[in-house]
Amino acid sequence: MRPLVLAGLILAILGIVALAVPSFTFFTRDRVADIGFFTIDVARPHTIVLNPIVGGIALLVGMVLVLMGLRSRA
Repeated sequence: MRPLVLAGLILAILGIVALAVPSFTFFTRDRVADIGFFTIDVARPHTIVLNPIVGGIALLVGMVLVLMGLRSRA
């Protein structure tokens, strides 16, 4: 498979994922206090929001790269 087609497919898949899942949240654990046998941990949420415009542009550029890669083969 040509590198241009592969890069286009990866961009198109990432664009579809960005359009389908607009945001995702993950948690990190921070140690707030550590006193002898007692420890206090806090789970803090972090939300990452993906702009749908960026997903659409990634999908469009990916499709263009795939078409250019397939056209140069002929």
